[in-house]
Amino acid sequence: MLRFDLVIRNARTQDGRAVDVGICEGRIAAMDERVSGKGPEYDAAGQILGPGLHDHHLHLLAAAARRESVDLSGCRNADAIVDRLRRATGTPVTWVRAIGYDERVAGLPDRAVLDAWLPDRPLRIQDRTGGYWLLNSAGVRRLGGPPFPACVERSADGEPNGRIWRGDAWLRGRIGGQPPSLAALGATLARWGVTAVTDAGASNGAAEAALLAGALPQRLTIMGTEALPAGEGYRLGAVKLLLDENDLPPLAQLAARIDAARRLGRPVAAHCVTLGELLFYLGALDQAGGTKPGDRIEHGGRIAYSLIDDIAAAGLIVVTQPNFIHDRGDRYRAQMQDDELGDLYRLGSLIRAGVAMRGGSDAPYGELNPWIALRAATDRRTQRGHVIGIDEAIGREAALALYEAGALHIGGPADLMLYDWPRDPGALGHVGLTVIGGDIVWQA
Repeated sequence: MLRFDLVIRNARTQDGRAVDVGICEGRIAAMDERVSGKGPEYDAAGQILGPGLHDHHLHLLAAAARRESVDLSGCRNADAIVDRLRRATGTPVTWVRAIGYDERVAGLPDRAVLDAWLPDRPLRIQDRTGGYWLLNSAGVRRLGGPPFPACVERSADGEPNGRIWRGDAWLRGRIGGQPPSLAALGATLARWGVTAVTDAGASNGAAEAALLAGALPQRLTIMGTEALPAGEGYRLGAVKLLLDENDLPPLAQLAARIDAARRLGRPVAAHCVTLGELLFYLGALDQAGGTKPGDRIEHGGRIAYSLIDDIAAAGLIVVTQPNFIHDRGDRYRAQMQDDELGDLYRLGSLIRAGVAMRGGSDAPYGELNPWIALRAATDRRTQRGHVIGIDEAIGREAALALYEAGALHIGGPADLMLYDWPRDPGALGHVGLTVIGGDIVWQA
């Protein structure tokens, strides 16, 4: 009789069939209606057996740091922000780190405004998009003296005004400090059935890889710069191209980076939230000789219907965030014309055209819980219950396929979850067991 490291009994498939799984040396050794063999057993009690989930786009260090930060996302006026900042614990010399600031409250404040909010401790606030860091005067003094790179905005007198645009790596190098612990983040992801993650940091290099590799139980893919090396504990991902419609590089320069990635044998993945960024990326790919397998569009925040067939023909993967329909949908409805809303975070139209789709949270800038995104993929509802782009809604199996880490099969890695996802409108999934490489990493 076969000996297993773990036997899962009394599970069921998505279509309701009974199934057992025998796991040996981190792989699925048997999977059938009834598996004969000995070993430690887990009773699934009728839960659904499925592949673990893969968050294909998130920012791990920032997501972990969020847990140690003051969250301003619910603040709707300056008084609420001030109250929350001044309640932050710490000493006069320790940073107050805040995230989720909405520029609709008071624009993009400079150091003088932030001094009024918090005068007696160094303060750094990240805006809701993750693009800006905003520092008060005590924080600016922590930067040291010049020279300052272009990411540091200056006032008329040439001094830093407290705003830093896309300067995460430089700021981290200047102010130092201990990186956030990733253990709690990994445990939370495991509780939701996540067995694999892809870090999408555009500035990831050897230093970031050293912090990330082995820090979570999940299987790890890292995207980053051309200088990001292969290494133990992670899979080398695409070269990440961070595009900003307000500050696009020369087209030839982006095409040269794509060409450099080709010589390294790596695909490319471009940040394309706006239609302008997407068109620019498609032009650069064309100038660089076309797409290659594995090339990705990150976000696809706005995709015109006329571009869908071109994206499909090019073989591009679109890594989208259905959770943004939930997280930000009410803001989109207030800021955009009705005829523009259908282009937001497309799903169904792209799948019907044959585009390969993946799902990611973009945490901490989007909701980390994948079941929020899975629900939004099927109902396209905002937090207030409004529907955006109902034609883009997809079924449950198609939604799960966006996040599945890989099909379960005999001989394949034992990366799986047991879960229930009630059919009730608005219901989220509940995970009872998460297994990575044959090891139980979460058990309800």
